[in-house]
Amino acid sequence: MRIALAQLNFLVGDVKGNTDLIIDAAIKARDEQQADLIVFPELTLTGYPPEDLLLRPELIERVQLAIAILCEEIDGITVIFGYPRQGEDGLYNSAGVLQDGDIIAGYDKSLLPNYSVFDEKRYFTSGSDACVVDICGVRVGITICEDIWFNEPTQRAKAAGAQLLVNLNASPFHTGKPTEREELVSRRARENGMPIVYVNLVGGQDQLVFDGGSFVMNAEGRVVMRSGFFCEAQPVVSFDGATPQPSEVIEHQSQEAEIYAALVLGVQDYVQKNGFKGVVLGLSGGIDSALTLAIAVDSLGADRVEVVLMPSRYTADMSNEDAVKQAQTLGVKYHIIPIEPAFRAFLGMLDDEFSGLAEDATEENIQARCRGIILMALSNKSGRMLLTTGNKSEMSVGYATLYGDMAGGFAPIKDVPKTMVYRLSKYRNRGGEVIPERVITRPPSAELKPDQVDSDSLPDYAILDEILRRYIEQDQCVEKIIQAGYDVATVTRITRMVDNNEYKRRQAPPGVRITRRAFGRDRRYPITSGF
Repeated sequence: MRIALAQLNFLVGDVKGNTDLIIDAAIKARDEQQADLIVFPELTLTGYPPEDLLLRPELIERVQLAIAILCEEIDGITVIFGYPRQGEDGLYNSAGVLQDGDIIAGYDKSLLPNYSVFDEKRYFTSGSDACVVDICGVRVGITICEDIWFNEPTQRAKAAGAQLLVNLNASPFHTGKPTEREELVSRRARENGMPIVYVNLVGGQDQLVFDGGSFVMNAEGRVVMRSGFFCEAQPVVSFDGATPQPSEVIEHQSQEAEIYAALVLGVQDYVQKNGFKGVVLGLSGGIDSALTLAIAVDSLGADRVEVVLMPSRYTADMSNEDAVKQAQTLGVKYHIIPIEPAFRAFLGMLDDEFSGLAEDATEENIQARCRGIILMALSNKSGRMLLTTGNKSEMSVGYATLYGDMAGGFAPIKDVPKTMVYRLSKYRNRGGEVIPERVITRPPSAELKPDQVDSDSLPDYAILDEILRRYIEQDQCVEKIIQAGYDVATVTRITRMVDNNEYKRRQAPPGVRITRRAFGRDRRYPITSGF
């Protein structure tokens, strides 16, 4: 038996387009790869996650029509694909087995995740039965995604006679997730003495990125095939009965390589799936915008990226020099639009109202908002989406300006801590300098007042990021963080800043999720709270 693993990039809601992808992949598997079975990811027909599209009867009608088309168009190969199935007592997250022009069997997902970025209990009813089908004389059991994280669904398939398990997935990326999956599936395989075919989705969907990395595990829990990460692939694995034969095993990537690839794919799919011509962003000469520019160019190509330098009275010459140098190195079109005339005009308009009041963050925010107006104007006029350049450390503590540097449609590094921004910048420069070295080594600054540096307002980023990781990603309380050796006043101030700036984050654009707990779908804290 030969099994093809369809690690493909599907578009949420595009049932017709997804149906065409299934047909093309199945024909390729049958005619070019001589496969007997092709397995697709979870909710193949709708894409994942379809969210409240599942509440629209029209979506389910389109799915039913698509299944009829699949039955007409595909023969000579068995196909296992995911779709939402409307049952008498609810909607199910299901897998269908198509063979000889008919759906011969089906499986309803048993364990519905309802944590982190998942809301499946909002839409689906849990299944309870095993599904085992005969394919080329092998008894093949089926489970879906979360089912593999607990042993009961696999045991149920084994008890029903399964000799081999296929698991359909839409498992989103976060740092460390690829190895975490394999360790878990290895345990399942060893516990049940059964090989497992793990097929994962690939592609960006709003803030989520699915990294692929599909694999086949033998009954001893060893990987005998692993496909690539963050790319489409359709590998085929041969089986001797239920025993998988060794095939290509692509190596895992470094942490920096994984994260960078996730950011690139996330930006690429968000821009392209939403139909934008390209992107525009403000290039300040600082490290955040420098990294964002590199990601944008690697995602879309230099011809689809424009940058704008918007110096103010406080912008250092070296910032302009480094920004121009990077733009020229990457071959992107750049504009220089000083904000001094707009800044002066706003100060003049507000002169009477500000009379007798000391300068403070108000004047700094006006500068950021002047830049936001310019960037949004260029975005509107050109049809290019505006990328914001803020990182997770800044977003956590509110070190950003509403309607200023937070303005935009997508925030590529929104979930990237500042310390990782530096690591990724060095990683991107490994084959030659793209981000000027001075941008990486000079002290970070918002350049909104004379001689300003980030350390005027924030602790060292190594300390800040660790406090934020403990508070946001691990839900540690203030007392526990202090017990770990961090300064009482610093921890108290930083955690209060996190809590007080939830209102800003609610108004921020979406961005790529790369940590275990990102702002948005992952972390839903009340804005108004006495906790």
